[in-house]
Amino acid sequence: MSRIGKLPVILPAGVEVKVSPDNTVSVKGPLGTLNQKVDSDIKVEVGTVKSKEGDKEVAAVIVTRPTDQPRHRSMHGLYRALINNMVVGVSKGYEIKQELVGVGFKAEMKGDVLQLSLGYSHDTYFKMPKEITATAVTEKKGNPIVTLKSADKQLVGQVAAKLRSLRKPEPYKGKGILFLGEKIRRKAGKSASAK
Repeated sequence: MSRIGKLPVILPAGVEVKVSPDNTVSVKGPLGTLNQKVDSDIKVEVGTVKSKEGDKEVAAVIVTRPTDQPRHRSMHGLYRALINNMVVGVSKGYEIKQELVGVGFKAEMKGDVLQLSLGYSHDTYFKMPKEITATAVTEKKGNPIVTLKSADKQLVGQVAAKLRSLRKPEPYKGKGILFLGEKIRRKAGKSASAK
C-alpha cells in the first residue's frame, strides 16, 4: 500500500465532500469550494474512521486503488494528497509571502492589479486571479512584502512562481523577488588580479 494513499483524510468541522458519478471530488468549506477530477480507476469514498484517541468516529475521505500496478500505486498517493490539500485549503487556506530586495523596488495593489517597480525602465503590472487575495506592505527601512492568500494551493504556488520569475534573485548582490526567509547563496565578484 502507498503509505500516503492509505491514510484517511480527516474532515474538520464545516467541511463537506461530495463525489459525483463522473469521479469529480467537490470540497466545500468556509473559504470556498474546490473541485478535482479523479482518475476513474481510483475509488474515493466519504465515510467514518476512529479518531486518534479512539473514542469516537470522525468523518473522513478514504482513497483506494484496484491493483498494485505502478500506475495505480502512483495515482493512489497523488489523489489522496490533492484531496488533503483541498480540505486544508477550504478550512485554513494557504499563504505565501514574498520579499522584494533591491534599491527602489516597490509593490502596490491597485484593485486586483499588482504594480511592481523592479529596477527596470518601466513598471510591471500583474493581474491577480479572482481566487487570490493579495496585499503589498512596505514598512519604513524595510523591503516591500507581497502576501498571497488562497484556498487553492496549486494556484497560489503558481502565481508566486510567476511573480518570482519577473525578477529572479541574483547571487552577487542578492537582488530580486525572494520567498520570505529564503537564503540566497552568494558569490564573490571579480577581484582585481594582483601583479
